[in-house]
Formats: sequence, C-alpha cells, structure tokens
Amino acid sequence: MMDWILPLGFLLFGLITGVIGEKFIFKRLEKFAFKKEIPGSHIIFKSLKRMPFIWFTLAGISAAIVSAPLKPDVVILLQKITKIAFLVSVTLVLANLVSGFVKLYTHKTERATASLIANLAKACVLLLGVLLLLQTLGIEITPIVTTLGVGGLAVGLALQDTLANLFSGFYLIISKQVRTGDYVKLDAGQEGYVTDISWRNTTIRELSNNVIIVPNSKLSSAIFTNYHLPAKEITLTMNVGVSYDSDLEEVEKVTVEVAKEVMREIAPKLIENEPYIRFHTFNDFSIDFTLYMRVSEYFDQRIGKHLFIKKLHKRYQKAGISIPFPIRDVYFHGKVNDG
Repeated sequence: MMDWILPLGFLLFGLITGVIGEKFIFKRLEKFAFKKEIPGSHIIFKSLKRMPFIWFTLAGISAAIVSAPLKPDVVILLQKITKIAFLVSVTLVLANLVSGFVKLYTHKTERATASLIANLAKACVLLLGVLLLLQTLGIEITPIVTTLGVGGLAVGLALQDTLANLFSGFYLIISKQVRTGDYVKLDAGQEGYVTDISWRNTTIRELSNNVIIVPNSKLSSAIFTNYHLPAKEITLTMNVGVSYDSDLEEVEKVTVEVAKEVMREIAPKLIENEPYIRFHTFNDFSIDFTLYMRVSEYFDQRIGKHLFIKKLHKRYQKAGISIPFPIRDVYFHGKVNDG
C-alpha cells in the first residue's frame, strides 16, 4: 500500500496544478491579453481552452505511472496511451491555431475569409498529427501512403462531383473573381452578398435575408456580375425629365447641388468625385437627362435614389422647375349622342 502513496501524490498534484492553472493563471492571462488588445490573443486562448488542465493532469499521470509498482509491459502501455493523449491534444491546439490565424490574416487582407481555406489548413495539420500518432504507435506510414495513392484514383472516380466542387472553390478563391463580402448577381437573376465559399457550395445572402446555395462548379462556369470588382464604389444613375420651359442651366445647377447633398450623407469619402448630369433626349413632354453620382457600394443605390428623389422634388418645387407628366388631347369627329 505504501508503494502507491507517491504515485497517488503525483496524480493528485497534477490534478490540483491543472485546476489552478486553468481557473486562475490561464484566466488572468486571458483577461490581461484581451485588455491589452494583443493581436490574435482571442485565437490563442480559445485554442488553449481546457488544455492547461489536461496537460498538467497528463504530466501527473506520467509521473504516477513511472513511480507506480507496475509490470514493465503495463508501464509501457500506459505511457504510450498518455503520449497519444498528449499528441492528440497538441494536434487539436495547432489545428485550431492555424485555422484561426488563417482567418485573421485573410480577414485583414480581404475583409473576410472563405471557410474552405481555413478548413484546408486545419485538415493539413490534423493529417500530420494522425501520421505522427501512427508513427508513435509503431505503424509504418509508407505502406499507408502508398495504399492511399493507389486508392485515390478509385475515390476520385466515385467522387467526381464533390471533387469538381472542391477544385472549383479553389479556383474561385485563387482567381479572386468572387470573394466573401462581394455583391454578385447571377445570370439566372439571383443576387446578394457572398457570405462563404465552402468545399462544396458558395452561400449567397439576398437582401431579403434569404440564403442561396450555389454549387461551386455551377458558379465557376456561370455568367455573373460582381458589383465589388474592380472596385466596391459604383455609379448611381437616375433618369429625370423637366418641362420645355425650364432654364436648363438652373436645372443642372439645382440637380448637382442636390446630388452633392445626398453624397455628403451616404458617401462623404467620395465627395471629390463630383456628380454631373447629361441632357440627352427631346422627349414628347420633357427634356430628359441622366444624373451620374458615385456611391460607396451597390446596396447604397437604394437609399441614394430614395433621398435624391425626395430632395430633388422639394428643390424643384422651390425653384419653380416642373417635372411634366403625359397629357393627351382627344378629339371627336361628328356628333356626340348625348342620350
């Protein structure tokens, strides 16, 4: 019985140290890092959650195994199990760290990241971890890799559609024809913001908050408009008509002033790109022109048109500029039967 006091002491010490490390030291370090706003700290501490307790406990178990009065073959088996548990935990931590920092980097460079890239990085780390575990267990890796290579052809033939979507997803991301956060309109008429590009589908969120799921292979071969390329800013156009007795110089002045006022509200950073109008048609009832005004992105067209129409209507009334509407004079030949 006395032989088990030291192993139990190591085990208890590992558990207590793990609890202290998790509940006090780890938590305080986490709060300090968040308070100082250290870049990537949320990724690190999220990946390491529960790990201090697990690692200290495994250390206590390892010490207990070495000091316990056990048979050599049992000691070797338990040490191998402990080592495997430690390698699994380290692999999971590294996979989460790599995935998190890939998301952080791509978010800084491209506003958002496709889950395909982060998941691929995570899968690579997990694969390396599995190979290392197999090596630890004494299993030869070379025959497994050879088997996977031979069986890869059969798997590829069985999963043609899946692999087509996977490689199409890579193509979309690498070519940067579509990025998460872009506003796109498909040739079938659907439109919305790209929220994610996964290993199989591209997710598009409509303005109505509905979600469109498009297979990557379909999107890569489709004709679509990306309203965020080559730049996010776009030109809003509005067609307006004024009566023939209007002073066109005054019309241009008032219209541009209203457009500038709208731009100051919704796109102040683009105010250096002055709005302008171009008269183009002597119509049946009006002289027509088109207003050209820059807005920050595609979605801002709605609020831009809304504000412009309200403000322009008010200014035209104040300036005495009329927007005509169609009038038809109808003439009747012959007598009209009153009865």
